Amino acid sequence: MKNYFLLILLLFPVFLMGQQYSKVPKKYWIDDNNFEEKIDIKDAFGDDDTSIVIVEFWVKFNQENCFIKWEELEGVTYHRIDIATAPIAKKKYRVRMAPTLILFVDGVKTEVFKAGLDLVLKEDLAEIQSAIDEAKLSSQF
Repeated sequence: MKNYFLLILLLFPVFLMGQQYSKVPKKYWIDDNNFEEKIDIKDAFGDDDTSIVIVEFWVKFNQENCFIKWEELEGVTYHRIDIATAPIAKKKYRVRMAPTLILFVDGVKTEVFKAGLDLVLKEDLAEIQSAIDEAKLSSQF
């Protein structure tokens, strides 16, 4: 009985760590089937509106290095895609590292933020937000 209790104590923190990194609600997850539809979200009558979408290419084995500040991004629609289950998008956008964030403006890739060999994203929230703001400004002209 003592051994079972010790085992539970050892495994519980591991379980909690996994929960911490997977807090992106299901509605933000996309896959190969709906990828193109989600990155170009223009309305049929919204010709003047620019759609700005950022997609995080994610992988479970490196979930501790995921982009955790996604909720703080402003003026952009966020989605996450698991590269292990999305080989078409991974190949099309040449994703080699996870996490990789790709900024799309009206469905066109405009900027890429990718992890280095250490599997850590180099850019912080401010740099990514700056790219989003710049994309919004340049789309006004």
